[in-house]
Amino acid sequence: MRRRQLLMAAAAVLAVGVGIAAVRASQVPAEKITVYKTSTCGCCSLWVKHLQANGFEVEAHDIDQQKLTGIAREAGVTADLQSCHTAKVGRYVVEGHVPAADIQRMLKERPAIAGISAPGMPMGSPGMEQGGVKQPYDVVAFTKSGQRSVFAKH
Repeated sequence: MRRRQLLMAAAAVLAVGVGIAAVRASQVPAEKITVYKTSTCGCCSLWVKHLQANGFEVEAHDIDQQKLTGIAREAGVTADLQSCHTAKVGRYVVEGHVPAADIQRMLKERPAIAGISAPGMPMGSPGMEQGGVKQPYDVVAFTKSGQRSVFAKH
């Protein structure tokens, strides 16, 4: 009988521990990402919804195109890497229709880069799923000094 009581007590302690861990996990705040976009771009709004559906807390700012270009350039985004919106998360910049999974990977790995970009507006990328057309595209990692590498292939 004593052994059974010890096992039940151990199970109860384990259950309480698991419950506390679950409460703590639910209290972890979502990663905050600030998105700069124009008010007229519907695909940008769809990308914001994609981020929210994947656990990001999004703060979106509608700005004019000139300010948007300035924010991107200041962050190290060259003209050939630009897209229709620019986001900042932690110390990184995210340009264009980058999948949330790539952003999460970047935040987990913490590479020595300025950010990542899905140049242009690739069909089939998050926010650009209209019409069912999907084109292959790369997400490019870049540094402020101009170095580049493929971060992910889609």
